[in-house]
Amino acid sequence: VKADGEIQYLSFKKGDPSTMSKEEIIVNMLESGVWPFIRQRPFDVIANPSDTPKAIHVTTFNTAPLAPDYGFIAHGKGDVLQIGLNALAKLTPGKVHFNITGDSNVDEAFSSAKNVQINKISGPHPAGNVGIQLHHIDPINKGEVVWTLNVLDVITIGKLFKEGKFDASRSIAFAGSKVKEPKYVKTILGANISTIIKDKVEEGGRYISGNPLTGTQIAADGNLGFYDYQLSVIPEGGKDRFFGWMPFLGFNGFSLSRTAFSFLTPNKVYDLDTNKNGEERAFVMVGEYEKVFPMNIYPIYLLKAMITQEIDLMENLGIYEVAPEDFALCEYGCTSKIETQKIVREALNLVKKECS
Repeated sequence: VKADGEIQYLSFKKGDPSTMSKEEIIVNMLESGVWPFIRQRPFDVIANPSDTPKAIHVTTFNTAPLAPDYGFIAHGKGDVLQIGLNALAKLTPGKVHFNITGDSNVDEAFSSAKNVQINKISGPHPAGNVGIQLHHIDPINKGEVVWTLNVLDVITIGKLFKEGKFDASRSIAFAGSKVKEPKYVKTILGANISTIIKDKVEEGGRYISGNPLTGTQIAADGNLGFYDYQLSVIPEGGKDRFFGWMPFLGFNGFSLSRTAFSFLTPNKVYDLDTNKNGEERAFVMVGEYEKVFPMNIYPIYLLKAMITQEIDLMENLGIYEVAPEDFALCEYGCTSKIETQKIVREALNLVKKECS
């Protein structure tokens, strides 16, 4: 079947969400297909439209490696963004928290947002994670529900109410050391990447839908994920390093725990690949995760409770506040090579099943 080059859309209700009821807004979002953009904490799953969240958090910046500049993509779209925010405001009796970067370069579409509480967040990754933001602004307690979104998805919701259609087009960052010319690409949700990468990447790369820390590995003819606004291509790795198990071997190995002389050159730029540089080992380290986990939670104790499936202990240690992405840096810098994100996802599924 050959495409005719024209995209046709189903028509949905359009209008000012401020004049609509909560039920009308939810039905319109469900029927059009934009509802899955709203996710909930706890459990980091698609929000249940029957729930009433105590607040909604929207993150407007991404601090992950190779991430796109949301302000650049959203520039000039302040009108539809505001419509989307007005729709969200009708879904909660609480506040819509609009979390912007504390840096000076904030797009006008973000700084001029109304009907929200604007919060300024500063710091390196994972400052852009919505889970980190809500933890410091308004933590979740047992029995509470909070909904979260990406600002670019709010714009898509705004377009629905302005134009009466689900516009699935999006601009993504196409980046990584294996990309010949990193750039922004205009494409569509779930697009096949084969046309994006054709003649534009070097050999030996791994294709990742999303960022290198939390993204999903896909094939050269794979598709972009529903929530992803970037396509990363980094070196595959897979090559053994001579005496690679030995610490303090040269200046080329990046290490958070100072097991390489590279810590003497902190400003050096690295071309990181997908090598784990070791195998899984005893999970006994102390203090490593806390360096990259800016939450008032004991990450190692929580992970061990997850591994042993101690639900009561998980609840006491803060499982309702976390999502796999919040542990991505822990996994990256883990000296024990523990797949923390997988453990967190499985534990969240278990708690959701047992407590539902």
